[in-house]
Amino acid sequence: MSKSLYICYFGVREPLVQTQVIPYLRELVKGGHEIILLTFEPSSRTGTHGAQDETKANLSEQGIQWYSLKYHKRFSVLATAYDIFRGAAFIRSMIGDKDLNILHGRSHVSTLMGALARSFSRRKPKLLFDIRGFFPEEYTDAGIWPENGWLYRATKRVEEWLLKTADGFVVLTERAREILFTESKETGYDRLGRPIEVIPCCVDLSRFSSVNTETRATVRELLGINDRYTVAYVGAFGGWYLTEETADFFGTVKKTIPNAFAMVLTQSKPEMIEPLLRARGYENEDFLITRVPPAEIPAYLGGADAAVSFIKNCYSKQASSPTKNAEYLACGLPIVANSGIGDVNSLIDENKVGALIESFTPEAYRNSILAVRELNGIGSHCREVSRREFDLASVGGDRYRRIYHRLSAK
Repeated sequence: MSKSLYICYFGVREPLVQTQVIPYLRELVKGGHEIILLTFEPSSRTGTHGAQDETKANLSEQGIQWYSLKYHKRFSVLATAYDIFRGAAFIRSMIGDKDLNILHGRSHVSTLMGALARSFSRRKPKLLFDIRGFFPEEYTDAGIWPENGWLYRATKRVEEWLLKTADGFVVLTERAREILFTESKETGYDRLGRPIEVIPCCVDLSRFSSVNTETRATVRELLGINDRYTVAYVGAFGGWYLTEETADFFGTVKKTIPNAFAMVLTQSKPEMIEPLLRARGYENEDFLITRVPPAEIPAYLGGADAAVSFIKNCYSKQASSPTKNAEYLACGLPIVANSGIGDVNSLIDENKVGALIESFTPEAYRNSILAVRELNGIGSHCREVSRREFDLASVGGDRYRRIYHRLSAK
């Protein structure tokens, strides 16, 4: 089996790394692959040497060797450039020292480190470009970079080089595959014979196994929801996450179902959404806005009746696989979502697990609410769809193991 270095330009304690990266790596370890993880740690989160040793020991018990470099933030562009070249130098030394077979880059920055390291190394391990989204377009769509500015153009040139030099690719959605590797849909390989896998953001369904009627009743009693129709939202606000539209939706829910309750689980500041809910008729007893650790999200969602997921419909989001949708379905919740985001149209329409809206209007909101309320008793169906489409082991794990096998066999 292969020996792989997984390069991640995030800190090991980031929720994304804990819920998306490490679980996937455990699945690769189960397949017999030797895994080394490289992360970039903000100085404020590195913790004591004791905490770092504990993290290293914990990962080692899971079969993962962990190394870290310092993440630099000040003077953003220069800091990232410094981290890239420092990371590339570190990886180059590891290629020989660890006898690596695969360099697995999570997104553009990490893959660039691997590509540069390999360019200056005698040994040439396979390079896997794990495309977590259309990175340059995400930054322009979110208003962070100006359209066609120098940062965008430079990043696109880097992306073009990575698409030429990598030996295999992972994308999150079928729509992204159609845009980048149309010919791979039937064969699983691009026109140059490089393996392609579509691996959506999966979830560890064992985290949601405790959600049942008893835990639902406990949560609803704890929150004072009782028999109120409860709509949940999980995630951040701002950027391409549509705050005003989500608030408008909750406002229409309140008008349509007077005793409705809004459950908002967000890492964003409460003041981003609370005044908007109050302006739309919500009183103190009508909503909950809180930050919840990942481990507690299943319990809270288990107390809801439906969930909402509104994301800016733009070019970059065709490559997006919102983890929240997998979590909603794992808790048995039908989803109200806007169309055009990744594979959400086929997910909802083909599986009948919610309602899609084509426009952000009161009429569309009301129709979607009524449609979802008619889907009573589909909790087990939602969970089955989540298992079929987003199970960490049988979907994510199997597909990562498959592309590792194909890269190792080349």
